[in-house]
Order: sequence, then C-alpha cells, then structure tokens
Amino acid sequence: MPLIDSHCHLNYPGLVEDEAAVLDRARARGVGGFLNISTRQREWAEVVAAAERHPDVWAAIGVHPHEADQHPDLGADALAAAAAHPQVIAIGECGLDYHYDKSDRAAQQDRFRAHLEAARQTKLPVIVHTRDAEDDTVAILRETPEVTGVLHCFTGSRWLAEQGLGLGYFISLSGIVTFKNARDLQETAKVVPDDKLLVETDAPFLAPVPNRGRPCEPAFVADTAAFVAGLRGVDAQEIARQTTANFFQLFSKAAP
Repeated sequence: MPLIDSHCHLNYPGLVEDEAAVLDRARARGVGGFLNISTRQREWAEVVAAAERHPDVWAAIGVHPHEADQHPDLGADALAAAAAHPQVIAIGECGLDYHYDKSDRAAQQDRFRAHLEAARQTKLPVIVHTRDAEDDTVAILRETPEVTGVLHCFTGSRWLAEQGLGLGYFISLSGIVTFKNARDLQETAKVVPDDKLLVETDAPFLAPVPNRGRPCEPAFVADTAAFVAGLRGVDAQEIARQTTANFFQLFSKAAP
C-alpha cells in the first residue's frame, strides 16, 4: 500500500529546483501521492501547475497565518474561486501562530475565518496550522462545525488533540514526532484513533530521524511512518494502509 505525503511545499527552495527527481525518489520509497500546500496567494498558480504536471500531486489553496498582514483583502470568495480547480482538494494552510506573531493576531483570526467560510462554501476540508494559540484555534473552529479538516504537523497538547478529534478533525504527524525531545507528542501519537491519523513531511522543513540536518523531502514520510508504526506497535504497511485510506476519506475530491 503506497504512502501519501499529506503536506509538502514542492514550490519551496530545496525542492522546486529538481521537482521531478524529488518526486521520483519519493515514489521509489513507496510514496504514491503528494498534497502540495500554498502559503501565499502568489503561490496558488504554482501549486496548481505542479498538480497539473503530475497526476499523483494535488494542491491546496490558502494563506499561512504569518502572511495574514500581507493579505488584508483576502476573503472567502477568492479562496473558493481558486479552489474550483479539479486538482485543488483542500483549503489551507491557514490558522493561528502566536509563537512568532509575524502578523497581527486580529488579522490572523480574520483570515482564518475566511478560510473556514471558503471551506464551508466549497465543502472542502481545511488544513490548520496552530502554534501557541490553542484556545483561540479551538474557539474559531467551533464557529463552523460543518467544516472538517486536519491539524497539520501536530505538536500541540493532548487537550488540543482531543478537542480537534471531537470536532471531527484528523491529526497529522510530521518528522517532529521522531525527535528525541518529543516525548509528549509521541505519547499523543500512540492514542490518536486509527481512522483519524495522517502522516506528512512539511518538506522542505523538519526532516525526521535518520535524516536530521538534511533538507526534508517527501521520500522521508516513509521514515516518519515507520517510526509511528513502532510507537503504535503495528507494521509499517498497516500505517501506510490506514493513513492512505484516511487521506482519501478526508480529501474525498482526490479519491480514485
């Protein structure tokens, strides 16, 4: 059963220069699909173009919370219009990041709500980035209960995981779960329900063990999946089977 990298940035430096080889290396390790994520409006055409070049690549349309101040006029209608493309299967990434506060918090919240409204309009899932903003993230997600999605690159508390799961959201684990200092996250990873688990790289960031110090690429999702399998006491092929099934359950627009 092939794996799917449910979150990568193929248009970022470190990957974009050799896109075809990057994808081929991942395919050689059993990765059969890639969700390519935008973080700024000017990237939307790039992520869609990559999806048009490769039948196993899909795109997500969104604006990262770090970029909220740079998109003051972004509304749900623009997001929904861009998401009409057949290879766009999700809204995001979007959310709240109070760790760096690169954008005004009120602006982050406003753009987050616009993404959720676009997800409601399009009936697409939303890809949520949250860091040091758990209470506000959960409160805003509760405003649109008909929307579901994924808490991507999950590093939050057990409470956040429980709240997200209670709202129907999936939990996606990145290479961070393999880090020696990620003990709390590893304990959470053991108890995420089988049918709510995804894996990702967030490439070119956060290379998992044993690839620390190297630019991350989608092939490394196999290492994260193998580590998660060990945590959960199952075979790596079972993690591949379950997370791939979960991917198509959540991102149903991509389903075969």
